[in-house]
This record gives sequence, C-alpha cells and structure tokens, in this order.
Amino acid sequence: MNYLFNGPENADITFVYAHGAGAQMDSKFMERVAEGLGERDIRVVRFEFPYMQKRRETGKKRPPDRTPKLLKAWREVITDLGGSEKLFIGGKSLGGRMATMVAAELEDEGTPVKGVCVTGYPFHPLGKSEKEHLRIDHLMTLKTPTLICQGARDSFGWWDEVVEYGLPDTIDFHWADDGDHDLKPRVLSGRTMRENQMEAIDAIANWLKEHA
Repeated sequence: MNYLFNGPENADITFVYAHGAGAQMDSKFMERVAEGLGERDIRVVRFEFPYMQKRRETGKKRPPDRTPKLLKAWREVITDLGGSEKLFIGGKSLGGRMATMVAAELEDEGTPVKGVCVTGYPFHPLGKSEKEHLRIDHLMTLKTPTLICQGARDSFGWWDEVVEYGLPDTIDFHWADDGDHDLKPRVLSGRTMRENQMEAIDAIANWLKEHA
C-alpha cells in the first residue's frame, strides 16, 4: 500500500483519510484538507483503494470495487498503521462512507477506532433521496464519535433532508454554508469554496483534538 503523509511525524493525532469514488488521493480537495490539518499539528495519512491504484497504474478509469473489497482494504490499512485504537479514520464521500462502515464493524468486534470524520457523506445516490435508497442503517446504531462536514446543498444529502433522518447524538455535523459536495458555494452566496473548505478544516481539527 502506498501512502501520502502530511503533518508532524510525532503528532498526537493520526487521521487516516480515504478518497472518494472518482478522484485519487492527491486530488485538489484531498490535498487542501490534508495540508490544512497537517498545518494544525495533525498527522494525515492518505491511501488508495485497489481500483484506484489500478487506475493510477493503467491510466484507465475504473468503477469502485464492491463494498467487501473496500472494507477489506480499510482493515489492511488500519492494521498497517498500528491498529484501530490509535487512529481516527474517515474520508471524502465514498471513502468516508466506507470508514463509517468499518468503524461500525470494529465497534461490534470490541476494537473501535477513536473516531470518524467524513467530508461529504453520500446519504443517498444522486437523484434518489427516497427512504429505500438511504445509506444510513449502520449510522443509526453507531456509537463511535463521528463528525460529518456536509455542504448545506450537497446533492447527496441536503441539510433539510439530513436533519429529518433522526441520526444519533454520536454524530456531529459541520454545515458548509450553501456548499455542494465539494463544499463549493454558489457565487451569489457571497462566499468562496476556499472559505467553506478552510472552515471545515478548522472544524475537523478542533473536533479531532477534542476527541483525542
């Protein structure tokens, strides 16, 4: 497994950050979050799922691996980095969703991670917000502390949708004003993507330090 590291090598907090479905671990969004957290004395570790590693090797786009393979990769990374008890985990979109799922599994096994941070949780497939399409079953019983940084108009889960789900109190939210799935606001909002992303980075850093 190839890793990218940001932040102090001897940091008190290590956060493992997985990519989304379509962008590699060194995408602009991933870079900004990893660098921002690193500047706030948090060790950030990035990796790529097998399908994305093959895309990097061949240059050909590939669909994401099936869930069992993604969760297996997460477990391998957690073991490789010293075990669940030492780590915060999370990711962007797909990577974050898989992080919450593996966190739920590890919780059931009695070896929970310290916490989970997600940027842009995909609460439902694009354009399918009906109850039968929601990806929240495991979240409803999740006890591991979790932070979700979500754009208020994220097409994978708008604010007015998510607040009606009845998610447990173990899940905290930071809402990016007028933000989309990358936390980018519309021009008419008077805000910028950088402002929203930097506020989210501050929220993640503060939350990690609070739960360390």
